[in-house]
Amino acid sequence: MTKTGGIGWLDLTVPNADNVRDFYASVCDWSPVEVSMGDYADYTMAQADGTSVAGICHARGVNADLPNVWLPYFVVEDLEVAAAKISASGGHIIETRHHEGKAVFCVAKDPSGAPFAVTLPVPE
Repeated sequence: MTKTGGIGWLDLTVPNADNVRDFYASVCDWSPVEVSMGDYADYTMAQADGTSVAGICHARGVNADLPNVWLPYFVVEDLEVAAAKISASGGHIIETRHHEGKAVFCVAKDPSGAPFAVTLPVPE
């Protein structure tokens, strides 16, 4: 489990996840594992030892409004406290509390406009 303050996950959301999936699989020697999104699949990318390291997602459904950039998920102790600090410090919440599998997170932008997410520690 990633400690508070660390990066717990990385996601990339793009219009065509299949092409980008293949690019990163080649460059980083990652193996894609399909994640069903109903009528299409997103991907978890895994290292050779099977450790999941990132997600490659289509810009559809729940991901339709996410930016076309690598999105780091910073681990925090309390999501509501972190969201309040984001707003109070000049940031902007893009997507409030969201559940995806065991993960609970919100997506935001810092004062410069750079997107990121804050997430609760994910139990292993």
